[in-house]
Amino acid sequence: MFRILGAPGKDLCDSHLGVSRRDVIRVGGSGLLGLTLGNMLRLQAQANEKSPKVQAPGWGKAKSVIMVYLQGGPSHLDLWDPKENVPENVKSPFKNISTKIPGVQFTENLPRLAQINDRFSMIRSMSYTPNGLFNHTAAIYQLMTGYTTDKVSPSGQLEPPSPQDFPNFGSNIIRLRPTEEPMLPFVMLPRPLQESNVIGKGGTAGFLGKAYDPYTLYPEGDDLDMNKMDRIKIDDLQLRPDVFAARLRRRARLRDIVNAKMPEINAAVENFELDTYYDQALNLIVSGRAREAFNLSAEPAGLRDKYGRNTFGQSCLLARRLVEAGTRVVEVIWPKVANSDNHSWDHHSGLTSRMRDKSAPMLDAGLSALIEDLDDRGLLEETLVVAIGEFGRSPQRGVSTSGNNNSADGRDHWPYCYTSVVAGAGVKRGYVHGKSDQTASAPVDDPVHPIELLASIYHAFGIAPDTIVYNHLNQPRELVKADALTAIFA
Repeated sequence: MFRILGAPGKDLCDSHLGVSRRDVIRVGGSGLLGLTLGNMLRLQAQANEKSPKVQAPGWGKAKSVIMVYLQGGPSHLDLWDPKENVPENVKSPFKNISTKIPGVQFTENLPRLAQINDRFSMIRSMSYTPNGLFNHTAAIYQLMTGYTTDKVSPSGQLEPPSPQDFPNFGSNIIRLRPTEEPMLPFVMLPRPLQESNVIGKGGTAGFLGKAYDPYTLYPEGDDLDMNKMDRIKIDDLQLRPDVFAARLRRRARLRDIVNAKMPEINAAVENFELDTYYDQALNLIVSGRAREAFNLSAEPAGLRDKYGRNTFGQSCLLARRLVEAGTRVVEVIWPKVANSDNHSWDHHSGLTSRMRDKSAPMLDAGLSALIEDLDDRGLLEETLVVAIGEFGRSPQRGVSTSGNNNSADGRDHWPYCYTSVVAGAGVKRGYVHGKSDQTASAPVDDPVHPIELLASIYHAFGIAPDTIVYNHLNQPRELVKADALTAIFA
């Protein structure tokens, strides 16, 4: 029965999880060796002690993160890294415009972001060499979890989500940094991660267990329904008409009374709050905090217009309301699946009209309004905003790089060089990290792998990227095998 305890369950070194019921029961047998409950807890505390970390820039600045995931892979050349004096099939069909940062240009597709790029950082040297990652699903999984999978087909397609998957970064964060408010800790909206029939890959807690899955808010309606956010249903956060808050509280008190009469060992377990999940669920429903956060109609009409009266814009507004109410992680998934037309970022054909008239205006309005709104409310100081796709688009139009057919007005997948946007939580303002070459084909200097961006997100929460997590086979794994990009932090 004797054990010298390390971190509870050997998982993540997350001391907030407390001891398990099994660990406490073992105390009964350990008394023969002079190990009391108090001694056991002291041993655990010592095992959980970590050497102090050097306070690198940005460490622990974030209380929340909004991942604006541009699923489909937007073209960096036609948005925020345009080039001049290049061959015609490389040059963007859009005009270049000046931005708030001298010498930095965007295309005419992003007039509003061009006026606030002094509030965020850009990484123009995102880059990785694919290993079966040329298509969306595997690239999504890498970006969201920090890992590639063992089973990747030549096309990059993966099998459906599995309990053995690596966790989404949001699941890791809410496990290591649980919320203190009666609020949903992790919300994903307005649609799942998807390519073809593979839905949700990289978007679950995987081997951490369903307790750390995101709350998924996927309103009814197809991807072309721009008013779907007006029909949000949150029935599972509502009390039934015949169950009042007082009645629910009485039930909780009855549970407490029953527990108080349990044998001594169960009373000891209760003292270590092993009913936390029950209490959190109860507080979440009774407080009404989450229901109020989802009430977009409470926002002024002018502000809703500024974000854009479309699925993406209203999702960004809802993200701000959620972090304001105490949500730790929000993932806003671009509301159009890859491998599709209209406002998808997967521009294999019809790039000029689709980007000009559909995808770019929504991005420009929604992302700029989100950053401005957070900043104006003082929320940007503790909220990290990351906007990124799984890759960029090929410098040459009409050329196949992934086996897809591309028209003369289309660009294929390109992971070797693309751009991301990062703001808030100690991130530098008006900073451009890295530089692409003359045709935006490869970084000239400071290449940044997407898993380094994940490491930077953990770093911003005061979580060491090399923190160990144990998978479903009880094998130790790092949260991510990369160092944080501290150069983007002030």
